[in-house]
Amino acid sequence: MIGFLEHPGAPGPLSRVHEHTASIFAPGGWLHTVLHLQHRPQQAAFADATARAFAAGTPLLCEAGTGVGKSLAYLLPGIIHAVDTARQFVVATHTIPLQEQIQNNDLAKCRKLFGDVPALHRYAAFKTALLVGKSNYLCATRLAKALQQHAQLLETTQQTELRLIQEWAGTTQTGLREDFPGAISSEVWDWVNADSSACNPRNCSPATCPYQRARARIAGANIVIVNHALLLALIAAGATPRKDLRGVLYPDDFVVLDEAHRLPDVATDHFGASVTAFALDKQLRMLWNPRRNRGLLANSGTRHDQELVVDAMTAAEFFFNEIRHRHLATSPIHRLRQPGWAEPLLNEPLQRLVLRLGALSKNENARPRQEELDDFRRRLSALNGTLNDILALAHAPEHVYWVERTGAHGQNISVNSAPLDVADALRTHLFERKTSVLMTSATLSDGTGNMGRFQKQTGATKIACLIEKSPFDYRRNMQIYIAADAPAPHPGNGGRDTDWLAGIAAHCIAAVPRGGTLLLCTSHGDVRKLHTALSANPATSARLLLAQLAGTNRSQLVGRFRTTGNAVLIGTDSFWTGVDVPGPALSQVIMVRLPFENPSHPIVEARMEWLLQKGKRPFDEMSLPAALIKFRQGLGRLIRQMDDRGRLVILDSRILAKSYGRHFVAALPHPNYTRFTRENLGAVMPEYT
Repeated sequence: MIGFLEHPGAPGPLSRVHEHTASIFAPGGWLHTVLHLQHRPQQAAFADATARAFAAGTPLLCEAGTGVGKSLAYLLPGIIHAVDTARQFVVATHTIPLQEQIQNNDLAKCRKLFGDVPALHRYAAFKTALLVGKSNYLCATRLAKALQQHAQLLETTQQTELRLIQEWAGTTQTGLREDFPGAISSEVWDWVNADSSACNPRNCSPATCPYQRARARIAGANIVIVNHALLLALIAAGATPRKDLRGVLYPDDFVVLDEAHRLPDVATDHFGASVTAFALDKQLRMLWNPRRNRGLLANSGTRHDQELVVDAMTAAEFFFNEIRHRHLATSPIHRLRQPGWAEPLLNEPLQRLVLRLGALSKNENARPRQEELDDFRRRLSALNGTLNDILALAHAPEHVYWVERTGAHGQNISVNSAPLDVADALRTHLFERKTSVLMTSATLSDGTGNMGRFQKQTGATKIACLIEKSPFDYRRNMQIYIAADAPAPHPGNGGRDTDWLAGIAAHCIAAVPRGGTLLLCTSHGDVRKLHTALSANPATSARLLLAQLAGTNRSQLVGRFRTTGNAVLIGTDSFWTGVDVPGPALSQVIMVRLPFENPSHPIVEARMEWLLQKGKRPFDEMSLPAALIKFRQGLGRLIRQMDDRGRLVILDSRILAKSYGRHFVAALPHPNYTRFTRENLGAVMPEYT
């Protein structure tokens, strides 16, 4: 991974961020006169608060409703402040679409504004860089080594791939795997990517190595764009400035975390730990693959060394098969509650192998492969340490532990841990770094102005908050319908009456003939059932039906939905957020259920128990606030720009029948909704034009 800069930014002149921000976002200001963008008071207020926070070096939480234009509201002040102070500006997003919007659209607007306004010319040459993990880059040194050892490392067909990579290396500007004109197998890419200690300034030059060029670009960039996952992975790995330096990722930086409502979940993943059967097997087979007689130890080790790898493979296969049979035979996930839940079968074989790799790397004959051997030693040692910690439930009760079957056919076994509370870690790594950290999203609150849960989750209880509502005219542009007779979820039908649901959904889809419909589910089971039922229904079978089924690609599904114009897209979980389809291609959102979390997942279950021990009500403290934020994210998919119009249909009568339903009603964009039943649906919901 790319680490932090080793030097603080040089001091710059006094920042003019507040002065320039006021002129840019004022009524009749430069944003309007130069970029011809409509003045939005909410955007101006957001930009003003952001500029003040940057200048003062203080953190801020800001909820900005859809249409506020929050990206420009933090990018323009951020770039001005970064250039004026010679400090790096880090922007972290959760989704690729937002990252692409910033890179391909918003930054171009910033550059045009700066270039067209004489008072802002000095900012027009700002430099940007995208920060991605080391494994995404080609490394020139590792490519050269792989070419030298290809016969020992790769099959004949894979050697052809290696030669194609060699040709591409001479022309590529980025060296990023995603830019390779074709497919690259992971077996080949693992031997040539930069995620190795062999890729370092001593071995590699920016003139020849794409990763080292990327490091140089990042070192000279005013604004660095990264995703939440990599930012938190770097923080968890300790790739942060020294404690005596201010800054989150780089010395003296300041940070914006957009889509911040996702941050607690991402932090839970990256401050926890996981070992999968596939990942361990992959590392071992790169050392020695007994079926193919290939691997790093083909020439770097003896037959005994190769047998140590085989011993570890055998122990790993037995270990993970035991987990499958003892804990996962009847359920794909199982929470671990007592230490010693499995025998430490892998510890001794992995320890022997790790010790031998250390000895081999010091051998004079292994010098050309010393760094690679050291990398495998460190990785396997870390995996073994993580396994031993999880076997012992070492950090209980602050962490929850579980095993799980994953993958398309449940073939991959993982052992996992996660912290119950990430607030202290986020407070330490973000809000106590003596720099400005702005967290923003369209949904940080419960919809009524209360950010309490998000503040507690992120350790931001003492941080200033701002809420700017959407400028959209929801009363005029959004029709809201709520089913009053939806059958209550119950175990007997898997949580839904599929016939009722499919019938209502089919009518709603047919009632919007010239627009697209997004169906938001809360389980993959509902996605499958709806897709089957709607495919067989004459009212909807002629439409393009897209569904989040096994093997489908989310981005491709959304792309086809956007270009078709009147398609139906059925999805769960990630489709509640980050889907940006303006215009009639998304004219209707149907919520199948209120989006409560699965209470049986080990993390959710353990956090509920933790709250009970503190004398609190888990539903009020956790389940309801989380569902409200996801609910608001889902309804936010419908109206994406000023002239968008559409229908929101909620097929869950608990919003009307349960006492907690009033919180969801209060979170609606406007209070004017229409109740319907299956009997009066045709009269209540006419065709939408």
